[in-house]
Amino acid sequence: MQRLKGVIKHYDWGSPVSLPEILGFAADGRPYAEYWLGTHPGGTALVGETETPLSEITASSGVAPGGLNAEYGTGLPFLLKILAAARPLSLQAHPNAAQAAAGFAAENAAGVPLDANERNFKDPHHKPELVVALTDFEALSGFRDPRETLRLFGGLGVDETILEPFLAPLRMREGESALAEVFLDALSGSRTELLTEVVAAAVYHENDPTDLGNFARLVLLLDESYPGDPSLLAALLLNQVALSPGAGLYTAAGVLHAYLRGTGIEIMAASDNVLRGGLTHKHIDHAVLADVMHFSPTPAALVTAVSEAPGLYRYPVPITEFQLWRLETAGLSDGVLPASESRRILLVTHGTLRCIVSGDTNPLVLTQGQAAFISYGEQVTFTGDATAFVAAG
Repeated sequence: MQRLKGVIKHYDWGSPVSLPEILGFAADGRPYAEYWLGTHPGGTALVGETETPLSEITASSGVAPGGLNAEYGTGLPFLLKILAAARPLSLQAHPNAAQAAAGFAAENAAGVPLDANERNFKDPHHKPELVVALTDFEALSGFRDPRETLRLFGGLGVDETILEPFLAPLRMREGESALAEVFLDALSGSRTELLTEVVAAAVYHENDPTDLGNFARLVLLLDESYPGDPSLLAALLLNQVALSPGAGLYTAAGVLHAYLRGTGIEIMAASDNVLRGGLTHKHIDHAVLADVMHFSPTPAALVTAVSEAPGLYRYPVPITEFQLWRLETAGLSDGVLPASESRRILLVTHGTLRCIVSGDTNPLVLTQGQAAFISYGEQVTFTGDATAFVAAG
């Protein structure tokens, strides 16, 4: 078990204060968006006083035992992050494993450089994600029931002669083809008059205490961050999600989503495959995005932590690349970290945790914002008063 130092990412949507507060350094006005803990080539964490790249440490231990996630080689199959959003991230979806492998191979065969702006598939892996809120956290995830979408748009009071041509497919027929038609219509940029009318109408409902008010505030939030972006109308087709601290949201392949604001712990398969549809200045390929997306209306996949032991809560997800637990150690005399058969990352988000590896006498003390890497087979006990997260894979 060794101390681990992550990599900070500055993206324009990041919060200038949340990560500095958690990690314990002075804010300087720059946006601090993500703190990466893993072996991802885009920013591998550093181990111990020598600050050895974590990728070198995991390489020395070989491929995962039993072939589990062997396709990731000696690197970790997951990437753990602290994510701090002050404004909305891009509207996006991720391919499944088969789509990622096929897309990666096709772009390689076509000679598209890995760092090319027009590259869609950066690796042959899927990218399921789980975010757990540290603060109140807002997101969009999956298509809303079209009947609710019709009701909410109608409640804004927009001129029907402008609104109806856009929403007509949802009113006239059911099924994925109707949602796909409306979604792609929104992305086409042909509904600028409707977009202007929707934003203007939302102003009159932003203080409404009902779900119409929530819808109107979403319109204004997106317009403030991305004024005039035609994909705003596409984003309004999705479920609005509000997470309280400790609540989780899982994003499977093909689910259109966007994080809006808040700070959370995010864990994902170690992949760069992001297909964007809007709310961004980065590369967009609507045709490829539509090929990987699910157009069926689906409730957001909320994840409730399951108690496995006093102070230990697991977030169940249907994939093998990662597992995530939350520790709440207040009032506990001691405990044992889970998943000793896996490589793990331990991250303290509040308080202090004293950790001892079986057979050792010197504790490793971790305070808020500090992390550690735990190798295969290390049995770790802990004491203290802290909130912490354990990622394994």
